[in-house]
Amino acid sequence: MNAYYLFAWVVYIISIPFLLLSLSKSKHRHSIPQRFFLRNFSLQLEAELWFHACSYGEIKSLEPVIKALSEQHPTQNILITTITQTGYELAKTTYSKLVNIEVKFLPFEIFIPFWAAKLRSLQTLVIAEAELWYAPLNLAKKLNAKTILINARISSHSFHKYQKIAWFYRKIFAKIDRVFAQSSTDASRLESLGAKSIEVFGSLKLLCTPEIKRMYPKSSKLTLIGASTHYGEEELILKSFLSLDVSEKFLMLAPRHPERFKEVQRLIAKMLSGSTHTLKVFSQDGFDDTCSVLLIDTLGELNNLYAICDVVVLGGGFAKVGGHNPIEPAFFATKLISGKHIFNQLALFESIEGYTIIEADELEHVLSELETLPHAVIKNRDNKLSDLISCITKKSA
Repeated sequence: MNAYYLFAWVVYIISIPFLLLSLSKSKHRHSIPQRFFLRNFSLQLEAELWFHACSYGEIKSLEPVIKALSEQHPTQNILITTITQTGYELAKTTYSKLVNIEVKFLPFEIFIPFWAAKLRSLQTLVIAEAELWYAPLNLAKKLNAKTILINARISSHSFHKYQKIAWFYRKIFAKIDRVFAQSSTDASRLESLGAKSIEVFGSLKLLCTPEIKRMYPKSSKLTLIGASTHYGEEELILKSFLSLDVSEKFLMLAPRHPERFKEVQRLIAKMLSGSTHTLKVFSQDGFDDTCSVLLIDTLGELNNLYAICDVVVLGGGFAKVGGHNPIEPAFFATKLISGKHIFNQLALFESIEGYTIIEADELEHVLSELETLPHAVIKNRDNKLSDLISCITKKSA
């Protein structure tokens, strides 16, 4: 597609003044010179495997795959490219001790062909989610490398945009050998755009082992957490908790957004006023299950708390914001409850079993019958990682 590269050159030349202006922003100070002006452009390793992901979240999701590859094939050189500063910093920090891994910002399309000499040993290019750049795929196929799209997804909002230039994406997908989609819906959308050899794999998040940074004692009380909650969900969960006919019970509430911590604290205090139930605040009192309700007003604690919970009521599903990640509570085999509005997390929920989805007005009743609820578990986690590694490392016929 010579016309594509000509178009890319035109876009590049027109964009130069805007790129120079963007250098004043701290988040672009390192990425723009390396992506668009050839700073630190040369590759040091002759990579056999090349992983590309957009930003921090995608780089994080690749971690179990890349670490498993490094352990099973320690002599293989790996190139990791990303676009954002946060993604670059995470990759550099995560793999700083591994001499066989090189981390780079992905150059703009017109410069990528100049990496060909250093990538002549490339076996596989792995692209995460929706990073469908033409030049990396085109170079990989010219080098007879296998190309894989993993964690592939297309949201309902984005799908209409893809459809408008479907002819272009058909040319992109013609250069992709295997596609691992997050959900069956994603698979159908990808297929309509020309993707082939599609497998519904689930989200890569299910391969990530939640990190416990601090161990808290398991309470003798029935322990619940309202996790990543939004406006209206704290009141719903607290009201249902208070109605529980259990003598020893303990609720932790962890609002999703820090700016709401004080608001939620006032709400809890108001709802507990005049009762024998007590409130404590994590940032002031630390972990303390001698109270009835503990407000978690510090970020980064959820995995530590899921590990000691009996029940997780996951926010975002009652407030119609699309739900939140159920993989982490499922990893700890908690009883998992959420609302029906989990449209942003369908792929993750497809990857687990034993969860309970309900309407908001059913929560009180469901909590009263906790003994009947199943424990959430992740489906075939270890087998999925093994199969993915095998696909990446298997040489093309």
